[in-house]
Amino acid sequence: MRFFGLKTCDSCKKALKALKAAEYAPVVIDVRADGVEKPDMDRFFKTFGSSLLNKNSKTWRELSENQKNAAPLDLLASHPTLMKRPVIEDGDRLTLGWSRDVAESWLG
Repeated sequence: MRFFGLKTCDSCKKALKALKAAEYAPVVIDVRADGVEKPDMDRFFKTFGSSLLNKNSKTWRELSENQKNAAPLDLLASHPTLMKRPVIEDGDRLTLGWSRDVAESWLG
């Protein structure tokens, strides 16, 4: 299992704690410190589309209108913290965020 998130993100902390309690052993990729490989980001965007962009984030609010109109993958490449978190991958399974539905799908 790979877990893409931020060390400082409350949702990521909550998700990691729950996954570890459920005996998962996620490999954590900090999107700010480690970055996200282009093939991974391409796959995430293909799966989630524009939902991958966190338009409620501080990073989004700090962008100019011109920057906000850039191609989403270009924005995510230059500002990886714009990615909604966490993205959790296990084999072919890929989820976005830590909503009740996502949590239940991993935890049962």
